[in-house]
Amino acid sequence: MAGPAPAISETHISTVAFIGERAYKILKPLRNDFLDYSTTEARTAAVDAELALNRRLSPDVYLGTADVVEGGEVVDRMLVMRRLPTDRKLSNLVTTAGRDELIRQVARDVARFHSTLPPLAADEPANGEGAAGCTVADVAGPDGLARNWEDNLATMAAFVGPVLVAADVDRVVALFRRYLGGRRHLLEQRIARGLVRDGHGDLTAEDIFCLADGPRILDCLAFDRRLRVGDVLLDIAFLAMDLERLAGPAASQRLMAWYGEYSGEHHPSSLAHHYVAYRAHVRAKVACLGHEQGQPGAAQLARTYHDLCLRHLRLAALRLVLVGGGPGTGKTTLAGRLSEELRWPVLGSDELRKDLTGHAHTERLSTGLDQGIYRPEITEQTYRALLSQAETLLNAGESVVLDASWSRQDHRDAAAELARRAGATLVELECTAPADIARERIRARLTTSADASDATPELVEPALSRRDRWPEAVPVDTSVDPAVSLAAALDPILAAPDRP
Repeated sequence: MAGPAPAISETHISTVAFIGERAYKILKPLRNDFLDYSTTEARTAAVDAELALNRRLSPDVYLGTADVVEGGEVVDRMLVMRRLPTDRKLSNLVTTAGRDELIRQVARDVARFHSTLPPLAADEPANGEGAAGCTVADVAGPDGLARNWEDNLATMAAFVGPVLVAADVDRVVALFRRYLGGRRHLLEQRIARGLVRDGHGDLTAEDIFCLADGPRILDCLAFDRRLRVGDVLLDIAFLAMDLERLAGPAASQRLMAWYGEYSGEHHPSSLAHHYVAYRAHVRAKVACLGHEQGQPGAAQLARTYHDLCLRHLRLAALRLVLVGGGPGTGKTTLAGRLSEELRWPVLGSDELRKDLTGHAHTERLSTGLDQGIYRPEITEQTYRALLSQAETLLNAGESVVLDASWSRQDHRDAAAELARRAGATLVELECTAPADIARERIRARLTTSADASDATPELVEPALSRRDRWPEAVPVDTSVDPAVSLAAALDPILAAPDRP
């Protein structure tokens, strides 16, 4: 019986010849701004490194190396691999029945692989034992991540216009810079927790083969250790990005959920979105280079990856949402519904005020404006604590909803300053309702609800008359159907990352 037919596969940096039951990979003698394979010595060293690195995951596939000899002299070196059936590539299976079980197996194997890798300390050299240059903190911290984004942009600059839409490139730049600008604490904490490893660096569905005895994960990024060193979340995000491109968001979300289950790794969703966006940006760069080399369809592929990058940067963008309004206008109800819909934490001034003054949340306190626990100094203390807790969440990569009256401009200015400092988008919502509806809600709440508010119907007009104008806020009419109010609030929140 005849074996598989010979074939050739080519990337921007290598060529693989498939002959019989073997695959022979040889590196192209090229030099660009991210690698140098221009000499025999460089290519042979790179092949040796690739063999060792890939044997970490699939030792039965990476068989060894073979020298290319001319006139008795070694002029090149090939990587010798076991040839695997192309119809078992994950990229060919992600839209078939049973794909979820395959994705689950891959998630398990990646999590297991990551568990075998030693955590890297912040001050270790990122480019090898005893090597001079950058540290792990330099690579995996915010400055290193920003530098990688900027390096991608420099390589892609010539393709803005001919391949990529300039306005989209500008949005990518603004969003990734803003996100990283407020994430120093989060990224440094992940290094300190041991979540930075020397990983795979190039997880794609094309290089994963789903065999009867389990997946084989091939072709790690071998040419630069600094590009493999990174957060384990950054590693799995590459495959999440690729699955979304091939099979849609549901496949990507399942991979991430299973990876989290097997690894016990927990993270804010904004960081996962940012890392998926970065991986899409890398592939957009690679596709641009493929277009330059004349690869068919590479320009459209670059645009597809760039669109995916922009989508996830928008999802990653942190929001600080202020939900305000007078007594009985439904701000607490709306804030709770937003929290349920977006799965973001909500912090309320009513609960916090009682925490600060030693009262139970459900304890009813009969008091007027500026009296008792509503004295101006306690109000100041409450807003400072509210913004402090919000800052902690934002620094940890979590968007947050703040439920308070927000009646004073100076409190809103402080929130705006916090958003600027944390690299978050401020969204301001002011709940409105006719006074008679507000009074009726308060009467009902006093008899049937056990919440933290102490407002009485008599406070509706006095509180309204003391509110500073709030022209920056989007008004949300809460006297209409609750689904309509929720939609009116969600629209500016979801559109916020694209605002100037």
